[in-house]
Amino acid sequence: MTIGYITIGYNDKAKAVAFYDAVLGVLGYERGPLENGWAFYGKGDAPGVGLCKPFDGQAARGGNGAMTGFKADSQDQVKAAYEAALAGGGTDEGAPGFRPPEAVSGFYGAYVRDGVGNKLCVYATL
Repeated sequence: MTIGYITIGYNDKAKAVAFYDAVLGVLGYERGPLENGWAFYGKGDAPGVGLCKPFDGQAARGGNGAMTGFKADSQDQVKAAYEAALAGGGTDEGAPGFRPPEAVSGFYGAYVRDGVGNKLCVYATL
């Protein structure tokens, strides 16, 4: 089984699209046209990413314990996505670095939250 796409809720479409255009753009995702409140991003065979208002009409909010990881091609790409997230209104949840930080483990990641509180990790493996 393969994950086909994920959906991330937003409260402010313009802010969400600007944030994800910047962050996912660094990672090579392209956004399709905005249709019926949806923004959908794709990158080759990678799972797609859809943005929309929650269908239940309630406010979007970050899931406690939920996180989406986006694989980058390099440490420089991780840093660029992290910086794009912060410049786009995201908040820091862990600066770029090796995890665990006390050892060079081969996992290099950065953690941010979008404007709703959704937690993202952008990572590269060596």
